[in-house]
Amino acid sequence: MTGVVVHGLTAGYGSEAVLHDLDLTVPSGAISAVLGRSGSGKTTLLRILAGFVKPAAGTVQFGDRLVAGAGAGFPHCFVPPEKRRVGIVPQEGALFPHLSVSENVGFGLPRHSESRIGELLEMVGMGSYARARPHELSGGQQQRVALARALAPRPDVVLLDEPFSSLDLALRARLRSEVCGLLRSLGTTAVLVTHDQEEALSIADLVAVLRDGRIVQAGTPAALYTEPADLELARFLGEVAELPAVVRGGLATCSLGDVVVGSGEPRGLAFEGGDVVVVLRPEQLELSRPAGDGRQVGAGVVTQTAYYGHDAVVQVELADGTRIPVRTPGGVTSPPRPGEAVVVRATGVGRLYPR
Repeated sequence: MTGVVVHGLTAGYGSEAVLHDLDLTVPSGAISAVLGRSGSGKTTLLRILAGFVKPAAGTVQFGDRLVAGAGAGFPHCFVPPEKRRVGIVPQEGALFPHLSVSENVGFGLPRHSESRIGELLEMVGMGSYARARPHELSGGQQQRVALARALAPRPDVVLLDEPFSSLDLALRARLRSEVCGLLRSLGTTAVLVTHDQEEALSIADLVAVLRDGRIVQAGTPAALYTEPADLELARFLGEVAELPAVVRGGLATCSLGDVVVGSGEPRGLAFEGGDVVVVLRPEQLELSRPAGDGRQVGAGVVTQTAYYGHDAVVQVELADGTRIPVRTPGGVTSPPRPGEAVVVRATGVGRLYPR
């Protein structure tokens, strides 16, 4: 198996830099997701890994093999794409329309590779479509064939360029689960670029978030979601409740009362006595009905409810005008309706950021 190590990578087109001094390590056999908005540099990074773009500076290493190096202070090297042992699954499959499924998978393989082609088609659930043409296949089937073609030469690294983005929601979830299961069973190192936060967090071992050509934070999905490096990243990775607060004695006092901040929170002491924002995820909040005159801490009014079956997200306007989302479990009981009075209580540990 082969890991991927990127160090000091700077790259762009012409005089305009797209990636800036970027470092990334993908352990051997891991699935890594590079997550970012359009224009963040995701595709440029993938093209450099594939060998389609030469970096201006920095190095790219597959296992012990240097495949790209440029710039002052770095070894100079460039291995062309066909010699990198890289498989690529593009966004739309990009199958050859005049070739059958088996011919697409076998393209570039040595003669008499029928057994390998048959093995791969069975592996991706396309064994009965060997003679079909791409136009006879659904979008999901085309992506299965594209994956088989990428795996055919037994690559050291597989690169996936938003391969599920054009599929409908249900198919996308099922196919990405199957693809990741297959990659894990083969022990293949994979790098997936995506703008879909749910996709990155749900399937990757490691997530690296790109912003303006720089990695803001890299780590496990759980670490990024629960301990984002800054407020912008917290917002990008999912819904948040942002509450103005003042820190005293390790507690953030806000319109919900006193909220505990993490024991490892590095900014707690720095913000002692100052104005901050305490951030909680919607699932770290709990709704209840008001008691008495409704002047309890955390009292508010429901402004909107989005019901998803398995859960619901209730938008609440607190007494001070702050609006926050609260995630409630699904089930038989219907969530509160707009206009209803509620009380919000924090049940989780908050994160602190500057206001």
